[in-house]
Order: sequence, then C-alpha cells, then structure tokens
Amino acid sequence: MAGKTALRVLIADDQALVRDGFGMILAAQPDITVVGEAADGAEAVRWARELTPDVVLMDIRMPNVDGIAATARICAETSARVLVLTTFDLDEYVYDALRAGASGFLLKDMRRDELVNAVRVVAAGEALLAPTVTRRLIADVVSRDRPVRPGPGSPRLATLTARESETLRQVARGLSNAEIAGALFVSEHTVKTHVSNVLAKLGLRDRVQAVVLAYESGLVAPGEAGVPGEAGRSTQS
Repeated sequence: MAGKTALRVLIADDQALVRDGFGMILAAQPDITVVGEAADGAEAVRWARELTPDVVLMDIRMPNVDGIAATARICAETSARVLVLTTFDLDEYVYDALRAGASGFLLKDMRRDELVNAVRVVAAGEALLAPTVTRRLIADVVSRDRPVRPGPGSPRLATLTARESETLRQVARGLSNAEIAGALFVSEHTVKTHVSNVLAKLGLRDRVQAVVLAYESGLVAPGEAGVPGEAGRSTQS
C-alpha cells in the first residue's frame, strides 16, 4: 500500500483452522499484514517480542500459557495491543483479560468486516467496546464474582473534577462521545478532552481500562449499564 505501512497482526489460537480463517480474512486487506501465528500463549509472547505486531488477536483457552497470562505479558513487555477472542460462555475470562490490559474483545462468530474494523480501530490506538457485550459481561462478573470496592470517594477518583467523574460514568455505561456530549450539553470536542483527562489522571491506557475501573471502584453499579437503543454498536475512544 503506497505511502503507508501495513498494520502488523499476530494471530494466537490453538486451533489451526481458526488461525487459517482469520489469517485469510486479514491478509486479503491491502492495509493489513499477518506477520505470524501462535498455537499457545508462550508462543504468542515470544512472537510478540520478536515480530513486533501492532495488534495481537488472542484466544483465551490455550495450552501451556493461557491467553490471559499471555495478554498481561505482552501488554507489559511490548507496544502491541491485544484483542481477545472469546465466546459467551467465557464471561469471567473476558473480565480478567480486560484487567490484564486487553484493548477489547471480539466474539468468535463475528462477521469478517467486524474483524477487519476491530483490528484497524485498535491499531489506531483506540479501545473497542461492544456495549451489548462488554459492559454486560463486566457488570455481570463484578456483581457475581467480585465484591465492588467503595469507589466514588477513593483516592484515585478523587483527583477527577465533577464533570470528569460524570464523563467516566457515561463512558462506563457505554455511551459514545457524541451521546455523552448530548447528555452533558457540551461539545464532542469537550467530551474528548474530558476523556483524555480521565485517562491521564487515573493512569489508564484506554477506554476499556476506564470501564473496568468504574465498575471496580463502585462509580457505576452492576445493572446500571443498560442504555436503550445501543444494540450492535461499538463504542470507541
């Protein structure tokens, strides 16, 4: 692709057919190059170090080192961004993967255009949140498996202004920047500034980590996540 560097993608999945399928879809795009494949988490970490991909597609259940441990190591040791591949029966693993540093996750029954778009979005430095899936999973897991810690008065959140706290609350509910702007009666540019300030003050890498923190801290309660009319939409930072 003239004048531009192709996005470099590493695919980690213990099923060869899955790797082949994703690889063919991505390799058909003029702006994406599949630089390698890994059959387990240990291989994924090794290839992420050596091949310097922009994005790693990461399965969760793999032999030797699982996808969650591999995600944590890759996020800590490289600049690659991780997209977790999952199914609805792995809710608790999704939550752990997000905490490990993943920039979002995809369902394995996604459409090809969703896969391609997700890789581009995450490679651009944004977080990919599917409101109908990500927030429901986080809320469900937090309420079922992990006690919510007292949060709105916690030291980390105390650094936020009232408007930044409200912006974080709306982000955690899955609203897009445009929707937050409408709810708070400010411009979309102002919302982007608030989101950037929230991430900087709280030491968070992206919007996904902000959602996790909002639930963990108690700023947003499980069950508060639902927002009407959002089916099928992905929220990006």
